[in-house]
Amino acid sequence: MGVYRARDLFRVPGLLSLSRLPLAAAFPFTLDRPLVALALLGAAGFSDMADGWYARKFAQVTPTGVALDPTTDKLFVLTVAITLVRGGRLSAADVLLLSTRELAELPLVLWIAASTRARSRRAAHPAANAPGKLATVFQFGTATAALFRFNELQWMIAATALAGAFAAATYWARELRNRRDDAGERNREDEMD
Repeated sequence: MGVYRARDLFRVPGLLSLSRLPLAAAFPFTLDRPLVALALLGAAGFSDMADGWYARKFAQVTPTGVALDPTTDKLFVLTVAITLVRGGRLSAADVLLLSTRELAELPLVLWIAASTRARSRRAAHPAANAPGKLATVFQFGTATAALFRFNELQWMIAATALAGAFAAATYWARELRNRRDDAGERNREDEMD
């Protein structure tokens, strides 16, 4: 367990995660067509929820999927952010606030991607993170507000930053708790030897 396998990319959860890549590639070409951009945001949001649900429901959680899902999420969000900045809909400071969760989670995502043990644990004990899903909803709502130039945009950016910080804190707390539990388990195994 914990090993990346190319075949996992071609299971339904992997394909759903990978579907965010062409959506990201298409997004920059839709800025002048907000309804099309909104449809791409909706499709990406759907694929983000569906890949994890399907993987848990049909026991297809894999180390590859554990690393692939957040990677494609981050690439999609980054593409949307860059597009909105280049189109004058958001400032660089706005994007930093919207990226609170991603920036805070980046070291954790890199560690999980590099650690066989972490990937194994995540694949063995999959769990959706409600604050993370809420932060995603806020991000997509704020991107929609930027697309349509809503007056409430600054308020939404602040709310998204707060939701992102809370989500990142819960991810870190879960991983630190898992590491502590792993250390305790290893100590018990050593005592039994």
